[in-house]
Amino acid sequence: MNSLKNRILIAMPHMTDPYFGKSVVLMCDHSKEGAMGLVVNRPISDPDLRKLFSEVYPDGKRILKKNPSVYFGGPVMIERGIVLHTPEISLNGTISVSDDFALTAHKEIIESLDKDIPASNYKLAIGHAGWTGGQLESEIENGDWLIQDTTGDFIFNTPDELMWNQAALSFGISPSEFSGHGGLA
Repeated sequence: MNSLKNRILIAMPHMTDPYFGKSVVLMCDHSKEGAMGLVVNRPISDPDLRKLFSEVYPDGKRILKKNPSVYFGGPVMIERGIVLHTPEISLNGTISVSDDFALTAHKEIIESLDKDIPASNYKLAIGHAGWTGGQLESEIENGDWLIQDTTGDFIFNTPDELMWNQAALSFGISPSEFSGHGGLA
């Protein structure tokens, strides 16, 4: 399978896992050794998790006033903050995902975001999604995920509550028409 980096995974309706049901995951890395992505449509409402973001990034309170959404990026390393952003923001340690996306986990990113960076150019997350070698490929073969190209506009500007439906509709079918079971045709 070719790399899924810079593409999105769209959870199929039969996925009822509390972490990934109706999720859209931006793939940030994918190789035969494994994969890493960020769930980009799950803002955190749990006050304890939002507080965790403030603990990871003590200077982040100013950013939360500017951009109050913190996303559940996935169940791996939930104690770690990650900022998904457009590539014009670049610090030592910033990882380029593509021409549209970059990741930074260093605390200095908060100072950069506090300047004149529009809130529509980044998403704050805690945790990430991760798969061991072959695990994601098995889930795709099982019919758990649809794969789609994406854009920065879709990731940063589509309302969270519409993202999963819009991603699924990009296949030309309504999510209600999806089969409720995975598998191969």
